[in-house]
Amino acid sequence: MTNMQKITLASSRDIPFHNLVLSQSNVRRVKAGISVDELAESIARRGLIQSLHVRPVIGEDGAETGKFEVPAGGRRFRALELLVKQKRLAKAAPVPCIVSSTDDGVLIDEVSLAENIERAPLHPLDQFRAFQAMREKGMTEAAIAAAFFVDAKVVKQRLRLVTVAPELLEVYAADEMTLEQLMAFTISSDHVRQAQVWEAVKNSWSKEPYQIRRMLTETAVRASDKRAQFLGLDAYEAAGGFVLRDLFQQDDGGWLQDPVLLERMVGEKLKAEAAAIATEGWKWIEVAVGFPYGHTMGLRELMGTTVDLTDEDRATREALRDEYDRLEAEYAASDDLPEEVDQRLGQIERSLNAFDSRPMAFDPEQVGRAGAFVSIDSDGSLMVERGFVRPEDEQHAVPVGGGADTDSNGAAASEVENGEHHAAMISMADETRLHDDDEDEGDAIKPLPERLVIELTAHRTLALRDAVASNPRIAMTALLHKLVTDCFVSRASGAALEANVRDIHLPVQSADLADSFPAQSIDARHAGWKADIPLGQGDDVLWDWLHTLDEASRQALLAHCLSFGVNAFYERPNPYSSMGISQHGLDRRLREADRLARTTRLDLVEAGWKPTVANYLGRVTKSRILEAVREGAGMQAVELIDHLKKGDMAREAERLLDGSGWLPEPLRLDDPDVGSEAVTEDASIELPSFLAEDDDVQPDDDEERQHMIAAE
Repeated sequence: MTNMQKITLASSRDIPFHNLVLSQSNVRRVKAGISVDELAESIARRGLIQSLHVRPVIGEDGAETGKFEVPAGGRRFRALELLVKQKRLAKAAPVPCIVSSTDDGVLIDEVSLAENIERAPLHPLDQFRAFQAMREKGMTEAAIAAAFFVDAKVVKQRLRLVTVAPELLEVYAADEMTLEQLMAFTISSDHVRQAQVWEAVKNSWSKEPYQIRRMLTETAVRASDKRAQFLGLDAYEAAGGFVLRDLFQQDDGGWLQDPVLLERMVGEKLKAEAAAIATEGWKWIEVAVGFPYGHTMGLRELMGTTVDLTDEDRATREALRDEYDRLEAEYAASDDLPEEVDQRLGQIERSLNAFDSRPMAFDPEQVGRAGAFVSIDSDGSLMVERGFVRPEDEQHAVPVGGGADTDSNGAAASEVENGEHHAAMISMADETRLHDDDEDEGDAIKPLPERLVIELTAHRTLALRDAVASNPRIAMTALLHKLVTDCFVSRASGAALEANVRDIHLPVQSADLADSFPAQSIDARHAGWKADIPLGQGDDVLWDWLHTLDEASRQALLAHCLSFGVNAFYERPNPYSSMGISQHGLDRRLREADRLARTTRLDLVEAGWKPTVANYLGRVTKSRILEAVREGAGMQAVELIDHLKKGDMAREAERLLDGSGWLPEPLRLDDPDVGSEAVTEDASIELPSFLAEDDDVQPDDDEERQHMIAAE
């Protein structure tokens, strides 16, 4: 056996700083890591943690000069040099050094390179745990941030990472989870739920951070939700509610973790607001978080008068207008407004809108017969719609010999006229929604649930109304067609246009219909005409106003009014009831609706409809979901999700179909070829590694860099 020669380690000694010089053979040329200034502060605080590696400088005569060059530790040398210049370190201060021999056969360049590349970078998890240990030993987050020259927010973030479930930290330590995925888990403090989510996604192709965040917050309510805005986070937290924040990305205020508490407090606040409004003398008040589109249909709206502003209110309004004009002029040339200016302009707009939408004054005799709707607007503010009279509360003519006037509830009309009002009836609207029964899963494409078809055709009806109202010429054609058909052909039932403009109520609708683009467009157009038309001034005044209206305005108003008769609504045929519609009538209605859609070039995609879990994908069978993805995104997209459970499949299908322009059958035209062809396959699309059965996929360099950055 050959005897191995034992090595001898270089000796260590203290060398005065003024005897050290930086070696020109140091391989580090590019700046990386913390700055020399920060390193100098670290040395001043903690001392020189790592010795310098030096070699004697040899003179021309071959003898040592007493100086030592530094091939390894150049940044530490520069930091010491800076402390000397700042007179915080003496020039003759001893510096701990490892002194190697000049005749050991190792190039000085090799020493420098080895010193730099043989360092094992600290795993980010070790850094996070070190921060946690310092915090537990009494150091504040601010003190830790100052000691390591980072922002306090960075310390908060890294301390939050250590609060993830221990088993997930071990997964991260084994490099089986990315740093971004670990960050996503910090939005929940429930370790059991964290583990459940990781178990669900770890073998899935869809384990992006956004997917993890979505699964962890699916039972929470966003702080940007109108209910949370209405109640206020302070009130919610004061009642014991918890708001979870995401330290790693914009979270719009976080997530409210107790939706039951939120619902209860919102209901209580709405009832309190309704009770205050009831003191105005209304007969009834209906309360809901949100009412369906068209909830005032069939009710007579009282014509009130606008309450005059006080002198103080007028001065405030003018000051706000002046400030708004000044800010707009000041930043007119700017492409992007500063955030504080944008926020201030928004505040001014809301304040001015409040002046314009102030409560109306109503005839006290009418108030006792009418009611109000109390709900939450989309921005979280209280919405009060006053002055609506139900048909049963209208005052009827007294029959001969009938005695005193009575309303439909048996109350004497004189009680209302004499101001003897009963307490307002306050009721919470029934917000329960019917859900379709889960269909049996299978490969066969089954018919769409009837309620879903009804909801989809409600969307289409509203979009068609908006399209007809925007096309006066087509509206005139539709009107003439209906009138000529009635006069010269027959008055057949089941038409897509009711010529007497009977507003078609949408009794079944999805929750997002009221916020859709067509609904907002119709409401804005209606409000504009309502402000111009001399309503409540007598029939003769209205006639004269219409008669003098210019031709373009007459056509636009005709189109708007006519559009309320558009009916593309699906309903179950019921030929045995006078209130129903026959199959023939329904077919005719939908056929005429298709003709209107083609003529107006209606595009439901441009009208804002897109498939989501709530409005379609979560309501149909798996085979329907896969059919939609095949038609909208292609077969390769189908292969990505066909192994998922229905809930996950629906959510991923929503993402895959976003922007595809895909529409379900009830929203398409009657052309059988429309939307039936799958998109062209893109040969450049690659499947994830687990689907392609590629076991040789190496970690991404970007992921490696993320770990290095996090550890710095």
